[in-house]
Amino acid sequence: MTHQRRRIDRVTDPAFTTDLEALPLDDLRSRRAVCDDLDTELSYYRRMIHGRLDLLNFELRRRSGEETRTLIEALPEILADAPSGKTSNPLDRERSLDLPELSGASRRSVDHALTGGFLANLSSISTDDLQDIRDDLSEAERAVSKQRRAVYDAHDLITGELTRRYREGTASADELLSSS
Repeated sequence: MTHQRRRIDRVTDPAFTTDLEALPLDDLRSRRAVCDDLDTELSYYRRMIHGRLDLLNFELRRRSGEETRTLIEALPEILADAPSGKTSNPLDRERSLDLPELSGASRRSVDHALTGGFLANLSSISTDDLQDIRDDLSEAERAVSKQRRAVYDAHDLITGELTRRYREGTASADELLSSS
């Protein structure tokens, strides 16, 4: 596997999940950890995007007359709005979250969408521009979701190989304790 700078590029490279049966157990676990970390980061991005989309959608509804409250009045409700239903994501676990740095000259498009200052100037932005920002955020959300799907797929393949090894006795759960 060639060395690529971003973890998502490594995970989406077909070599990341090719010949898993030939990899040492530590390498498999390391790759699964990369998937776990990426899922955490991508989940963070999605939550940030969804929050901004919720704010934008409220403001657009307010401007169209569907809402009579101000954004400030509705803010606690908007921010408290939890996603409906329980997640079936097998990677959701409690773990510390190292938030990605969202500044610098080489920001990815999702970073740009998340760091744009449109929220501070919401009242001065035209409705058409707000709709464009919403479209950009929706596109960024689709891109993050696509990446997240690729991470899940890689995680599933790696976990499948680990499970096979445990089932066949070529790996032992006791090794988990000794490698920690």
